[in-house]
Formats: sequence, C-alpha cells, structure tokens
Amino acid sequence: MAEQIIILDFGSQYTQLIARRVRELNVYCEIFPFYDAPDLTPDIKGVILSGSPCSVRDEECPQIDLSKYRGKVPLLGVCYGAQYLAQKNGGEVAPSEIREYGRAKLSSFNEQHPLMKGISHNSHVWMSHGDTIKKLPENFEVIASTPSVEVAAFTVTDEYTYGIQFHPEVTHSTEGKQLLKNFLVEICNCAQDWTPSVFVDASIAELKEQLGNDKVVLGLSGGVDSSVAAMLIHHAIGKNLYCIFVDNGLLRKNEFEEVLASYKHMGLNVKGVDAKNQFYTALKGISDPEAKRKAIGKTFIEVFDQEAKAIKDVKWLAQGTIYPDIIESVSVKGPSATIKSHHNVGGLPEKMNLKVVEPLKTLFKDGVRLVGKALEIDQKILGRHPFPGPGLAIRILGDITPEKVAILQEVDSIFINMLKERGLYDDVWQAGAILLPIQSVGVMGDERTYERVVALRAVGSVDGMTADWMHLPYDFLSDVSNDIINKVKGVNRVVYDISSKPPATIEWE
Repeated sequence: MAEQIIILDFGSQYTQLIARRVRELNVYCEIFPFYDAPDLTPDIKGVILSGSPCSVRDEECPQIDLSKYRGKVPLLGVCYGAQYLAQKNGGEVAPSEIREYGRAKLSSFNEQHPLMKGISHNSHVWMSHGDTIKKLPENFEVIASTPSVEVAAFTVTDEYTYGIQFHPEVTHSTEGKQLLKNFLVEICNCAQDWTPSVFVDASIAELKEQLGNDKVVLGLSGGVDSSVAAMLIHHAIGKNLYCIFVDNGLLRKNEFEEVLASYKHMGLNVKGVDAKNQFYTALKGISDPEAKRKAIGKTFIEVFDQEAKAIKDVKWLAQGTIYPDIIESVSVKGPSATIKSHHNVGGLPEKMNLKVVEPLKTLFKDGVRLVGKALEIDQKILGRHPFPGPGLAIRILGDITPEKVAILQEVDSIFINMLKERGLYDDVWQAGAILLPIQSVGVMGDERTYERVVALRAVGSVDGMTADWMHLPYDFLSDVSNDIINKVKGVNRVVYDISSKPPATIEWE
C-alpha cells in the first residue's frame, strides 16, 4: 500500500499549495475537508492541518476531534492549525498587537530540532494571520521565534505534534520547502518514492484490472489533460480505446487537422468529426456568455453521443478530470452545497448511461505534465497553453458568426506564432486574442476605415487561480500589432490587456 500524507482543509486559500509542495517532494497526499477527516489507516504517515480565514476565537470556527491522529502519527498545524492545537490544549490565542502579514525572519530557533534541520538563521518566512499564540499549554515548547512573534513554531513534549504560525508552502518562505521536507522525511519517515514513472506503472496496472476487455470512449480536446488520460488508457487497453475529436468550429486556426495528425502519430485510435455547422447553427443570434456556453455544451453532448453510439458495446466514458476539478471548496461554515462540476464533458455520464473512468483525478496540472513526459508525449502537446472549453466563442464578445471566427483565428494565429518565434511562448501560461464588439476609426492609405478592435491577452500563472499580465517587450507588441493590422482584413486597432486576476479574470467572458 502506497504511503500518503493527509491534509485537513479548514478553508485556507493555500491548502492546494501545501498539497503541491508535498507532491513536489515525491510524497503522495490527499486533501480532505476538516468535517470529513478519514480514519487512520496504515498507509497514512502523517497529517497536516491547514490555515483558515477564521479565527479560533470565533464561536463558529471550524472544530475537529484530533484524537484519532494525536500520538499515533506526526501532526503539523499551519497557522490556524497551530493556533487550534494551542487553544484546544489550554493555551491562549489573542488578537495580534501588530497585524502579522508579510515577510518575517526566524531570528532564533532550535537548530537541533528535526523540524528545523538545514534552516538558516534569519530565514525569511511568510506570515498571514490576525491572531497570535500568546501562551502555550504546559507540555508545549517554543522551537522558533521571529522578532515580533515569540511562538513562530512549537512542539509538543514527548509527541510528534508541531505547529507553525507561518506558511511554508508559499515561495515567500524561502526555506519552507526544506521545513516541509523535514516534516515528511525526518519526522514522518516518508520514502519519497511517489514519482511520475511509479504513477504511470500503477495507473496502467489499475486500468487493466478495472477495464479488462471493455471498450472505452473518450472525447479528446487537443489539450494536456485529455491527451495524457488517453495515452494512459491506450497503454492499458490499446485499440479498445475509441477517441473522438470534435471540430466545433471554435478551435484555433488549423488546429483540427494538426491535432488529429499528432494523435495518429501517437498511435491512438482517433476519429475526427467536423461539426462546425451544427455549432454555428446552435449559436446563431446568441450573445449572452452563459447562453453560449450552454448551447455549445448541449451541441457537444448531442454530437459526441451520436458518435459514441456508433461504436458497438461501449461500457466506459473516460474523462481527463484532474484533482482541482473534484476537490470541494471548503465552506468554513460547514460542508459546501456543491462540488465543482467536471469541466470537460459535464452531462455526458448521465445521458450516455456509461461508467466513468478518470485516470488523472488525483493529479494537479503540473503533475499531469510530468506524467505526460514519463509517457513520452510530444512536448508540443504537453507545453500547450490552456484553452477554454467553449473555445473562441468566449473570446468573441457578442454573437458568433463564421466571419468573426475566421477573423479571430487569423489574429490569434499571428499572436501565438510570433510568441513561439520570439521564444516567449513557454514563458507565458496562457495567451489569446479577444474580438471586441466595437468598431474603431482608422486611416489606411488615404482612406478612413471603420473596422474591428482586438485585444491581446497574455498572463503568467501557476494554476490559473491567480494570474498576472505578462510584461511582453514593447518591440514584440509593436511588431505583432503591425502584423495583425496589415494582414487581417477587418481589423484596424490592437490593444493589450494589462489587468491581473484578481480583480479581472483571464478570459473576458
């Protein structure tokens, strides 16, 4: 049985980041809401308690009985988790006299303590809390302090239980990863043997057992998730995997033909379906973004269902669902009402009456790429920017027409290709162009023009939860603007979006 770390989520914005850092250290972990903590099993090597937007002093703050873990496996409380451990055991937590947000330095700590192994004097840590531990319980002792926070870290005497009032998972904590490694390796005795290759071997074995000789249908999108899911299943069942790639008329320029060719090269059993006209008909006259999404989703289900039914005796629907798609966003007032619906083919399982197989459901996006690399998938696929499910429909503000799609495809193609030519593509997390529902006056030759405006968007991000606009070189922006205006008939103005997420979103709709 593979070893794992359990992360109990109290609603912190950083909980997924803790999980990512643990996995970067080649240790498998899973996130559970605090109100649904799993029972202790032999494979659980340790438990991490996350932070929270709540205060332990609030009457309705998240509560949990830790008796099934305490003294049995190592326990690490982070911020709220540390304060909860202190207060529940007789300590005192009070509002901070000085708000403790931002960088601080570990000015003193117990260098001999296993949690502090390899940590430098004055190491930077990231604070983010309005409360602080004023007094520790009798059997607790301080193992690290900052100039303004006496109890930056503590340990429980004769017990593998620890608390820290800073966030080791954020990059601002310069040696946070070392501290996490100390907890995982020195204290929990994790073997650090959870690697992409191990995941691939284990997943293929599980898929072979799960699927047997059954037929599986999968909707390919050309993106990373569906491609990696397809290759894992292909390695397990070969030609019993039937892939369907639908051209909804909202893909990038030449994408349908290029992606189909790359999949054939990978040995996948793929059928391409040209359904452009069906989607254009379904979208005719619709301008509302949510209505566009619904029309595209409904049409996709109809097309995909029709194609899948043409394959005899299909038993399974494969999906490229990844871990963030299925982790419940914890409501600190109790269980959330809903779990995020699967982003790729929502509605298909119910309609098609098929069993669902999701080989990537325990992975984050960066883990998916590493697994894809272990499967030797072409870097052109693995390095592709994320692309929205509704495609260019949500980058065309207003109603959708084939003419508008053609214009945006040309603009997008110039932008993306120039990013690649100038060596900028891999520095950008996501890029694209937006066709605005306005026209602008311009001059071409001796004539005044009244043509369309396009906005270029390029952001840097880790997972899309937050994103900053990319500071692309001015000469690049100048060249790409000139190229678009000179080569794309109907466009006479190019603007660059310099808003970040939050407060803006990455897409405009």
